[in-house]
Amino acid sequence: MPAHNIKALFNPQSVAVIGASGTPGKIGHSVMKNMLDSGFSGEIYPVNPKADSILGLKVTPDISALPDNLDLAVIAIPRHRVLEGLKELADKGTRAAVIITAGFKEVGGRGYHMEQEMVEIARQHRMALLGPNCLGLIDTRNKVNASFAAEQPKQGNIAFFSQSGALCVAILDWALGENIGFSKFISLGNKAVLDEADMLDYLARDENTDVILGYIENVCEGEKFIQAATRVSQQKPVIMIKSGTTAAGAKAASSHTGAIAGSDQAYSSAFTKAGIIRAHDVQTLFNLAHAFSTQPLPQGPNMCIITNSGGPGIMAADACENSSMQMARLTPATLQELQELLPSYASLYNPIDIIGDAGAERYINTLKTVIKDPNVHSVLVLLTPTSSVAEEIEEVSRGIVKIASDEDKPISACFMGKKRIAPGQKILLEGKVPCYSFPEPAIKSMESMHDQYQRKIQPRPQYPEIERDMDRARKVIEKARKYGHQDIVEFQALEILQAYNLPSPETRLARSSMAAVQAAKEIGFPVVLKIASPDISHKTDVDGVKVNLNDEEQVRSAFSAITSRAQRRMPQAYIAGCLVQKMAPEDCKEVIIGVKRDDQFGPLVMFGLGGVYVEVLKDISFRLAPLSNRDARDMIKEIRSYMLLKGFRGEKGVDFSALETILLKMSRLATDFPEIYEAEFNPVLVNSERGIVADVRITLAP
Repeated sequence: MPAHNIKALFNPQSVAVIGASGTPGKIGHSVMKNMLDSGFSGEIYPVNPKADSILGLKVTPDISALPDNLDLAVIAIPRHRVLEGLKELADKGTRAAVIITAGFKEVGGRGYHMEQEMVEIARQHRMALLGPNCLGLIDTRNKVNASFAAEQPKQGNIAFFSQSGALCVAILDWALGENIGFSKFISLGNKAVLDEADMLDYLARDENTDVILGYIENVCEGEKFIQAATRVSQQKPVIMIKSGTTAAGAKAASSHTGAIAGSDQAYSSAFTKAGIIRAHDVQTLFNLAHAFSTQPLPQGPNMCIITNSGGPGIMAADACENSSMQMARLTPATLQELQELLPSYASLYNPIDIIGDAGAERYINTLKTVIKDPNVHSVLVLLTPTSSVAEEIEEVSRGIVKIASDEDKPISACFMGKKRIAPGQKILLEGKVPCYSFPEPAIKSMESMHDQYQRKIQPRPQYPEIERDMDRARKVIEKARKYGHQDIVEFQALEILQAYNLPSPETRLARSSMAAVQAAKEIGFPVVLKIASPDISHKTDVDGVKVNLNDEEQVRSAFSAITSRAQRRMPQAYIAGCLVQKMAPEDCKEVIIGVKRDDQFGPLVMFGLGGVYVEVLKDISFRLAPLSNRDARDMIKEIRSYMLLKGFRGEKGVDFSALETILLKMSRLATDFPEIYEAEFNPVLVNSERGIVADVRITLAP
């Protein structure tokens, strides 16, 4: 990517509009008008063979007549002329280009190949290229509007990029209505050369941008994207919305992990790993953008809620309790001051109910008092338009704005209603105080801001060293490849477990019933028998497992039943015999640890309780490999059934250290061998003393 030329996109001194037009309604006319209306002070060169002047500017008849070494060219000409025009511009040393024209990769066929040629031209000449099939870009600080957007955005500190031009138009219209400004506004289009990772890298260095918003439909280079987002999110909040979240069209999966780990889980895990704040809808994106762009980050989880109505206060308290935020416990000094300020029938304890007859003075004095409490990290001011405060709503709003501007703690408002509270909302928005219609989104925004603060202060993740014998594991994989096996089943995969020092039950491969009995005697009863065949991936398909075998006769009978049934149901399969394993202790709990390779982001690790919890309830957590120590801990704590593992009603908790180690080793196995497409330890049996991998299966990529 021509990193040194990307600046020419956003801060050009000379701009050529290829396909400029004097006809209103045409894209070439809109781009020209926007460039002039933006106040751009550099040179503008309209290019059109059929006009002498456009919007008062002299027209250049063709590209060959343009000066050399232009900073930026905006291309809005028919598809069949784009490649020729781009090549001419590149030969003349043009540093950057925005291709608005559509009809390339998005339509397939010839369009796809034309876009590949476009990429080659840009890369050979180190040209920063945006698009094709895009709305263009806007830089409000440098007074550049190289787009065909209908209106000019206000200047602000939010940068926004999007794969969807239509969403750009909608967000721009929303921002104008909400009095919110932008530093940059970028339509990525087909991302032929410049993509979201390039934008993140550039915006991280942009001193005019404090908050970065993005809308993405897909990511082509997952590792590049994660690395860029990780760097940026340490400095600035990155808030994104991702569409296309279903797993439709995903590859057929051969394991529980593969069946569950769809596209959306991979993106969510990528966002988590990179520190991206995910908005699941456009309204939340707007809410978060406004909060982050106007308020300081809360330096703790403790919220104080001020309300003139008990019901909304309870709603806010419930939303707080259902989040990672906490209701602040006010200091005795604050309570004493509130007691002197408020009527005797007011509720002094958080949420502070200043009663429905409260006016502006009571609101402002209460806010001044609680914002100074050292136990309070953020404040939410709730207001319902009762008769007492209805005539003073603007005064309340101005008071909130004044206090917020003087304090380094975030303050947000929730004015519930519509017509009567509208003047107050307007004052708050203009005064850079977020105002919400309901408590829940206000709490969500504050929670996201606190999460961002935590990300900024937490130490860098630690990735532990894993002792393993990669050569030993590689031989198993190479042998499977040699014999054309895509699945490495348990009796083969045990060698890989041993190579990674993963705990597993004492196991013997028995090729006859007599050998099975002998193995059981050596291991010690009770034992488990499992079918051993490289051609049988799912033992349950042939009823190939018998548990809790307590004597020689049971083992002998089980061996015969398992092998004969497998041969009958799958006559083409090679039956190696049965695995004889030590039966796990009865106090063990079952968990599942799996991995599936995502096409964009690599290995996606899964953790959950076994049985119905994973099959029906989908009580699972995900992270992208490699896992840090913190990732492994968080994965275990995230599942809803975590308390079952922790132990309750006198039960001992499981050995969490053992589970974390197995997770970390699964992660390392997946990153060591890119040819592993899926792998699953199912079940992993864990009690208070240890964890063991009781079954394993590995699937190689085709």
